[in-house]
Amino acid sequence: MKLLEGKTAIITGAASPRGLGKATAQLFALHGCRVAVLDLDADLAAAAADDLEGEGHVSRLCDVTDKSHCEAVTADLITAMGQVDILVNIAGITQPLKLMDIAPENYDAVLDVSLRGTLYMSQAALPHMRSRGQGSIVNMSSVSAQRGGGIFGGPHYSAAKAGVLGLTKAMARELAPEGIRANAICPGFIATDITAGKLTNEMRAQVLEGIPMGRAGTADEVAGCCLFLASDLSAYVTGSEIDVNGGSLIH
Repeated sequence: MKLLEGKTAIITGAASPRGLGKATAQLFALHGCRVAVLDLDADLAAAAADDLEGEGHVSRLCDVTDKSHCEAVTADLITAMGQVDILVNIAGITQPLKLMDIAPENYDAVLDVSLRGTLYMSQAALPHMRSRGQGSIVNMSSVSAQRGGGIFGGPHYSAAKAGVLGLTKAMARELAPEGIRANAICPGFIATDITAGKLTNEMRAQVLEGIPMGRAGTADEVAGCCLFLASDLSAYVTGSEIDVNGGSLIH
């Protein structure tokens, strides 16, 4: 059974070979969805779109921190694909800084991509979704937002991802009467390019000790949750935050 047959999706930050975005794009394509891969790296985005199963996939360079760019790219995609049913906001960056080491430029960089980018892309897609009376928006938060860090990103990363949670719930409340759902996913320690090679053996062991399942998660496991929230299986789910963290929040 293909859960997204006849649907189209925009996924931001979807070009990294081992990232959450590409894994989500691949799973969506397997379920019959046409996917628009958005990223700051146009060549990687094009390669990611070419890798997807099925036809009709496209890629675009997009700077999610630029509101006018988000609007222009989204309008272009609506014209090219005919409709947008799903928006998955995954684009984000992290920096493993301590509280007093966070400079203004660090704060701006992390908050702009994760939080401002989520707002701008959602604003860009909403007029179209409203005109059709339907849509599913999936935002990427983090267990760092829920427990105040403790894995990889600094306090400004926790703040950005906590902002995503608040934004998601406010969006869900406002948009529910119009048939549009908004939900957030809170991954824990996931083996991706963001963390690859940046943790010492001691740091990795310490992180794993805090995970009841005793292992890092995979990008595919986060993608599965994105698929659920994008599909009609979650038709009565909005304003939720779903943990994909091996139990680390309860530890």
